[in-house]
Amino acid sequence: MGIAETYTRGRQFAVARPGTVLLALVGGVLLADLLTGLATGRQSFSGVGSLVWDGLMRGLVVGLAGIGLSMTYSILNFANFAHGDYITAGAFSGWATTYLIAGFGRADVGALLLVGAGGSVFGGSLGIGITGTPIAVVAGILVAGIVTVGLALFIDRTAFRPIRDADGITLLITSIGVAFALRYLMQFVFDSSVRGTTSQPPALGLYLVDGFVRINAHDIALAVVAGGLMLGVHLLLQLTKLGKAMRAMADNEDLAQITGIPTERVVRAVWVIGGGLTGIAGYMFILWKGTLGFNDGWLLLLLIFAAVILGGIGSIYGAIVGGLAIGLTASLSVIWIPSAFTRAAAFAVMIVLLLVKPEGLFSGRTTA
Repeated sequence: MGIAETYTRGRQFAVARPGTVLLALVGGVLLADLLTGLATGRQSFSGVGSLVWDGLMRGLVVGLAGIGLSMTYSILNFANFAHGDYITAGAFSGWATTYLIAGFGRADVGALLLVGAGGSVFGGSLGIGITGTPIAVVAGILVAGIVTVGLALFIDRTAFRPIRDADGITLLITSIGVAFALRYLMQFVFDSSVRGTTSQPPALGLYLVDGFVRINAHDIALAVVAGGLMLGVHLLLQLTKLGKAMRAMADNEDLAQITGIPTERVVRAVWVIGGGLTGIAGYMFILWKGTLGFNDGWLLLLLIFAAVILGGIGSIYGAIVGGLAIGLTASLSVIWIPSAFTRAAAFAVMIVLLLVKPEGLFSGRTTA
């Protein structure tokens, strides 16, 4: 009788939640294949560990940049497609500063400010890195955040604020126009070449069963900066009046205005905080991967949208967790599929998880 009841319940669950069953089956097959590969030597523990570490680093960048996008959606109720180009703007402004400080007196100032456009100067030859030129890197991080804040506020005042009361589609289309304008302006100024930005950072190897997992100084810098900023956002949302005002406005803007919350000030705070985090994320992404191009932010934007939607659009914590999930998926998927399809794998995981939980991992909780 007990077996029959269990079978009936299982059948009812499978009919009611087919997405959950599909996810469990796919996850079980992939896990079994991975364990088999580790047992037979087809996969190495150190190789998988390296992929996990790479995924965590990628996820930190996506999650940090996703916070600003999620805040914009939860407070202003539109998906800002210019967000990816804010990332690129922060990267170029920060790296122009780093090049200028690290190479001052050793190369032409114009070449330094253009971040070595056309191969005029190379970051490796300048010894740029968190250990080789720490002051230049820290200055670059700060400038990346400040410039992106200024850019976000300027675009809000000139492009978004006049149509803020329009529907979301109008704002979305406007943001696409802003994105193209920014992207090709940066291409015109800095050229379209992809250039190396750093020298080889020092690294240490952590032994894992059958080999070493390599962790370099730029990995550690990314983990410290991203982790510290994420903790700062958490404390701001939970412990400050501004954070409470942001949460209240995200829940109900009309009620927030009635209760005396200065909504325009909150909107400015969203652009300041979101812009700063986005610019720093762009800089740290380039520090981590070591190359810079004019469409880096646009390519990263697709993964950021996937992370924000997966975590529950409008949720700050969802953006962070979603970013880590997308980063790990993009890195670990090379175990089963060619590397050219890793972005597709990230979106496939997003779709399958949304079949299980359509509201996202954090159930669409706004702001926090």
